[in-house]
Amino acid sequence: IVVTHSEFRFVVAEQLARLGVEADIVLEPERRDSALAIATGALLAGNRDPEALCLVLAADHIVADDELFVEDCLIAARCAGEGRIMMLGIHPTWPSTGYGYIAAGEPLGQDQCFQVQRFAEKPDTQTAERYIAEGYSWNSGNFLFPVPVMLAELEANVPEVLEAARGAIEGAQRDLDFLRLDKDAFARSPRISIDYAVMERTRRAGVLKARFRWSDVGSWDALYDIKTRDGDGNVLEGPVSVLGTTGSFVRSDQVLTTVVGLDNVVVVSTPDAVLVASKDRAPDVKALVAQLHREGRSEAGQHHRIHRPWGWYQRIDIGARFQVKQICVKPGGVLSLQRHYHRAEHWVVVHGTAEVTIDDTVKLYHENEAAYLPIGCTHRMRNPGKIDLNIIEVQVGSYTGEDDIIRFEDIYARS
Repeated sequence: IVVTHSEFRFVVAEQLARLGVEADIVLEPERRDSALAIATGALLAGNRDPEALCLVLAADHIVADDELFVEDCLIAARCAGEGRIMMLGIHPTWPSTGYGYIAAGEPLGQDQCFQVQRFAEKPDTQTAERYIAEGYSWNSGNFLFPVPVMLAELEANVPEVLEAARGAIEGAQRDLDFLRLDKDAFARSPRISIDYAVMERTRRAGVLKARFRWSDVGSWDALYDIKTRDGDGNVLEGPVSVLGTTGSFVRSDQVLTTVVGLDNVVVVSTPDAVLVASKDRAPDVKALVAQLHREGRSEAGQHHRIHRPWGWYQRIDIGARFQVKQICVKPGGVLSLQRHYHRAEHWVVVHGTAEVTIDDTVKLYHENEAAYLPIGCTHRMRNPGKIDLNIIEVQVGSYTGEDDIIRFEDIYARS
């Protein structure tokens, strides 16, 4: 079961398909924090098996030791099977001020498993050093529990969260391969984390002192910490070149990016934005993103590559009366039958085969062939092949916005 925001549904589906993993993808209409997401997942798991054990993992964490991770989860599962909500505690490798901490209490009868004595909020550096000396663990935000135990604790401590989750599931609708939760019921839940909602109130909390290496990759400096560095302590990715630079993370997705005479910086270049930051201020990027949202910058909320049920597209260039895109249609993918009133389009096949409908004509186009779509024509593209179809699309007209579209037919039921 994957619980995610509706915006990420196609990315999740594509990644699962690439991994060969089948999963129910559950779409949240908005972010309401972890208590509601976990309540929803636990209810759905309980529908499959009322006595199920649930392992809850954040999607953006990295586990470096797969075998140790599995072994530790099996140990935690034995404690969870005795009615505990087990948290995966991580051995601190430095006095981080970005994580919460857990103090272990009495042993629970399994190696590495203890009652939770107390939770500690994100500390300052001096306090973090004391926590490490006293044997505290990092709170990874990952859990293992029996479904009935978690549902009982939610009912006892935050019944409004559980009620909202039940209502959101009861009113949910199927959308392609996704389960879209009911928006109104979902919104009735308070915004609260599972730590505040349950873990700091329950007497059933346990902590496993994990042996595997872990990172939540919550900032660019955290990503730097888990990457392989060169002799100058730099992490260099993509078309980059540095001179007289040490201890830095430099990454570029496309354009050549150069850095001279800087130490301990983060430089990230993508097709639509460039970030330059002191590495010790990397966590402040979250505040910068919030500022960009307030300024109305689309880059803060929209990825350069836009995923759709049929594949993806990304902008190459845009200017007065034109726009150029790269389009990838996965095998069997079909764009909607549509019309534009303000632009003509030229489709050049770079790789694969395109079946193109223009008004009443259907024709196959192969590599290095192009289709012209005049303003106002009804058109559609399909990938009939077994490999990805790659197209360069050139739009020309008075307006090239995404809202200049009238859909007549769409196999994905989009309006």
